[in-house]
Amino acid sequence: MKKKFKSFRKKSGTLIPFSIKKSFPIKPKRIFFVNGKKNFVRGNHAHKKCSQFLFPLLGKTKIQFEDVRFKKTIILDYKKKEGLFLKPKTWCKIKFLTKDVVLMVVCDMEYKFSDYIEKYKDFLKLIKKNK
Repeated sequence: MKKKFKSFRKKSGTLIPFSIKKSFPIKPKRIFFVNGKKNFVRGNHAHKKCSQFLFPLLGKTKIQFEDVRFKKTIILDYKKKEGLFLKPKTWCKIKFLTKDVVLMVVCDMEYKFSDYIEKYKDFLKLIKKNK
């Protein structure tokens, strides 16, 4: 689910406010930032219980994601002021399209290694059970 944010622009720059109760579709427990080199891939995993909200702070990323219902690819561009909400059991692959990407990720869980599904074949088995 994409979410658009309000922004306020002046000659000196742009302000994009976030209200924890209104802006995020989840209750934040952890926030981290990801950056990388152009054409490199991050993510490429799913979570069993964790929901995530991805928001580009700088640059463009291609996000490929799938769950039991669909498989989609979208572009997140910081200029559009949009974020992407990913529910648990959603496989996500992030590719940096520009050299200056910074992606903010807001999670509804603290880091827990056992929540990760790192093998695509394990993910496919899991979502087949949920059909």
